[in-house]
Amino acid sequence: MENFFGNRPVVDALDDMIRRDRIPQTLLFSGPEGIGKATLARRFAAHLLGDAQKIEQDDLSLESNLEVIADREKWTADKRNEDPLFFASHPDFVTFAPDGPLRQITIPQMRFLKDRSQLKPLKGNWRVFLIDQIDRANEQAANSLLKTLEEPPSHLILIMTARNPYDLLPTIRSRAVPFRLSRLSEDEMRAFVAAKGLSDAEKRKMLAEGSPGVAVSIDLEAYERRRTSMLALLKAASGAEPFGSWLKHSESIAARRSEKLDSYLEVLYVLLEDVLRLANGFKSIRNEDIRRELQPLAQRVTFEWLRKAVKRVDELVELVRRNIQKSIALDALVVELRMS
Repeated sequence: MENFFGNRPVVDALDDMIRRDRIPQTLLFSGPEGIGKATLARRFAAHLLGDAQKIEQDDLSLESNLEVIADREKWTADKRNEDPLFFASHPDFVTFAPDGPLRQITIPQMRFLKDRSQLKPLKGNWRVFLIDQIDRANEQAANSLLKTLEEPPSHLILIMTARNPYDLLPTIRSRAVPFRLSRLSEDEMRAFVAAKGLSDAEKRKMLAEGSPGVAVSIDLEAYERRRTSMLALLKAASGAEPFGSWLKHSESIAARRSEKLDSYLEVLYVLLEDVLRLANGFKSIRNEDIRRELQPLAQRVTFEWLRKAVKRVDELVELVRRNIQKSIALDALVVELRMS
């Protein structure tokens, strides 16, 4: 598959399936954010269906598609349920994306998928459906999907993407042929960044750490602003700074109503990872430009403290789907970790 960077063994395996005409009806692409799972699904579909240009119009990172997804957050739940989210620029390729304020794969989407899957291909032998981030499906939506997976129409190929396949129901995993995509090597990332002609290329490459999609999409200004807040959180939570030093950041986060808690938690994960690396003598970190601020934290906290911090952030990620308030959740995290 042309112009796809990295993960050559997976690409070669998919190419071989097409050559031998032995294509599984359900595939699961897993791996870190931005590694190219959905991109590879579209390239695979283009080999089967043709008209790659139309299929690429369903790229969820395109501004027009991001606007559609963001606008739907303002809809009522009833309106979204009546009009399930999907993209279908090509008549035989359909993409289902997480929907609504909680960004979930929903029951109406999976019911719509089941109904739509019965339609015969307009051209050729196949229809290809992509469920991007199937790990964002709640239990009811996942169970609804199972009905399709148990007896898929002979013309349907279903591709699912997920960060961690073990977040899925075992019954879904067992019905899919798995492909694990890994982070790109240093040389592959260097080639990718050069090919794309990205600004601030070195910084993007370090923060992305092998994820080309992250390198392209990261908003450095927004990232650095969130990082400033999350670094202040870590300093207060570790006792390196008084609790009051965190409050102005908490108030600023609360005022940014359009920003979601998970956008801050993703930055916090990266900072915690860098602190852990520094504490264990690793030379390479992702936030190299603030090494001097992270090093004292690495010397101050224990492994047990870091383990507890990561566990609490994991719990907040789960609570994000319940629409908890950002500042209250982060304030509670600081207080709990200060008492550790």
